[in-house]
Amino acid sequence: MIHLIFANSILMVHFAFILFVVFGGLLVFYKKWMPWLHIPAIFWAVLIEFFGWICPLTPMENHFRVLAGQSGYNQGFIQHYLLTVIYPDGLTRQVQILLGLGVLILNLLVYAVFLKKKRVIK
Repeated sequence: MIHLIFANSILMVHFAFILFVVFGGLLVFYKKWMPWLHIPAIFWAVLIEFFGWICPLTPMENHFRVLAGQSGYNQGFIQHYLLTVIYPDGLTRQVQILLGLGVLILNLLVYAVFLKKKRVIK
């Protein structure tokens, strides 16, 4: 039972991290220290997408799922949980790179607006 709780907790942390990477840039308008957390998170997520790495949370979650008597999964988090919703035909290398670029561009735009707004206030 405890292993399943660990696996599901890791799953929730993993999902929260992805949401933070995609939408966390908006928090810079409310907390001035947020870029110190958000920019490294973006950097890590983009590296994972660009180089096709597997996030360390995925094997950790699988480990606890196996200990709980469930089967793990062979793909990464996005492929296993979100692929059927977002990309029904499969997540190709090109799509991974596009995801990374999308996150990068979205957040660059948010930070550009933030910096422009900050300069106007001064």
